[in-house]
Amino acid sequence: MMKIKSAEFVISNSDVSKCPKDRLPEFAFIGRSNVGKSSLINMLVDRKSLAKTSGKPGKTRLINHFKINDNWFLVDLPGYGFAKVSKATKADFQSFIKKYFTAREQLLYGFILIDSRIEPQQIDLDFMEWLGISQIPFCIVFTKTDKISSVELQKNIAQYKRTLLKTWDEFPTYFETSAETGKGKEEVLKFIENTINEYPLDY
Repeated sequence: MMKIKSAEFVISNSDVSKCPKDRLPEFAFIGRSNVGKSSLINMLVDRKSLAKTSGKPGKTRLINHFKINDNWFLVDLPGYGFAKVSKATKADFQSFIKKYFTAREQLLYGFILIDSRIEPQQIDLDFMEWLGISQIPFCIVFTKTDKISSVELQKNIAQYKRTLLKTWDEFPTYFETSAETGKGKEEVLKFIENTINEYPLDY
């Protein structure tokens, strides 16, 4: 498994053209508000507060770049969903989030975070549909699996599979994770490591 030797905050902004110019591979994390994104990121990189966690949904409002091991970027994107922000602000989120996904050539994969305890939500399905149409590779990360029984977890994942496979040829790669127990950490980091090796960026 990839060892995290360094993790540093680089820049926050809402203007995709101001994202780092380094030709380093990027992996972007996004999900509905309150899905446990910051906690998951901190667990993955062995830092207690690299990504700021909050009891208030929708705390992340900018594109946050973190340089990991000096050779790839972990990108923390604003959540979508029920954050208490104005409709105008939410519309602005969506536009720069979509611009990030379509404009960043360095982006190798998006990780779509899903709360494993709840049934498929239309906003998640819509976002994944948009990624598919836009031909942007992504994985699904089921979060908070420590808060649900393994039977319920598999039942909920099966429901997602049934829902997506109505219109998709195959179910995306997915991970079962828990920020509390560290579950899934090895698998996610291994996937990132393999992807970096498989798709080296042209310099």
